[in-house]
Amino acid sequence: MNKQQTQDVIIADTTLRDGEQTAGVVFSPKERLKIACMLDGIGVQELECGIPAMGKAEQKSIRQLVDLGLKTRLMTWNRALISDIQDSLNSGVTAVDISLSLSDMHIEHKLKKSRKWVKEQLQVALTFAKRHQLYVSVGGEDSSRADMNFIAEILHIAEQEGADRFRYCDTLGVHNPLTMFTRVQQLTEITSLDLEVHTHNDLGMATANTIAGIKAGARFASTTVNGLGERAGNAALEEVVMALKHTCAIDPGIDTSKFAELSRYVGLASSRPVSPWKAIVGERVFSHESGLHTDGVLKNPENYEGFNPSEVGLKRHLVLGKHSGRHGLEQKLRQFSLEIDKQDIDLLLTKVRDFSQRKKRSLSDQDLLNICCIH
Repeated sequence: MNKQQTQDVIIADTTLRDGEQTAGVVFSPKERLKIACMLDGIGVQELECGIPAMGKAEQKSIRQLVDLGLKTRLMTWNRALISDIQDSLNSGVTAVDISLSLSDMHIEHKLKKSRKWVKEQLQVALTFAKRHQLYVSVGGEDSSRADMNFIAEILHIAEQEGADRFRYCDTLGVHNPLTMFTRVQQLTEITSLDLEVHTHNDLGMATANTIAGIKAGARFASTTVNGLGERAGNAALEEVVMALKHTCAIDPGIDTSKFAELSRYVGLASSRPVSPWKAIVGERVFSHESGLHTDGVLKNPENYEGFNPSEVGLKRHLVLGKHSGRHGLEQKLRQFSLEIDKQDIDLLLTKVRDFSQRKKRSLSDQDLLNICCIH
């Protein structure tokens, strides 16, 4: 791998806010604390942890997170309303996201307001937040469908009133990486504010769009564990971090060895079990069956593995099935200290392949032992 760059990329995880907005997902107070501690423990620099305006229960939950004394910065999501920001202050956080709809579609058909009204709301809310010494991210909802000239006006107000960063949201996941790169690059040319990319996965490009935004100059990457989030979800924490490390030579300082453990816990807490073939953290993404691939991995894992499984807390599996070859079978037999004559290996391999074909699955260890006994 190429030498890692020193670009200062910050992971701003929103599992406890946008992730919990996944339809049907509710974390218990205990689960919220556990997830926050796990994210803090691996070095995630910022957690968007809830929406205080939802009521006293949510504010209490956020206050419990504040009381943990985590190293990570805790941020809340707010509408551009003084009452929302006051609820955040009452919850004890020192950072807020002030979200405004920026596309004409949302302004006209959701808010039933005007661009002028949006700008006025931002000015009032941002002035109040900065008067209370809050770190402020201005969240541009539906930025990807907004007019860039209007976004420039919003950025100008944000700078004037002391905002700390701007969140560029691909709210409906409609960007492709080339468009994301171009738009974020344009933003870097018209503002001195830090930029964040917040992407959704409606077209399956959330991770790619996040990486494109970072490459274009954004400093903050918004993620959720396992890609939880509304509709098709958000950019997955584990995918973004590993893609930054292995395709961009950028290390955001996250302890990736705990990814599998974190992923499994959030999968259970969200009642969204992680697929065994989920990119990066699936239990079977380092399984090898094909004869050519197994032979290559046995000779040197880097032949068919882009990174070591231990880097994300997983292990390699050699699987016997329809596509297995001699080397994979011999390696499996050695694991059980089974000795088969060289001339019988081909016959045994045929039986392994026939079994897999009939059962439409790979062989378990017991399946192999049974076949060897029959053989």
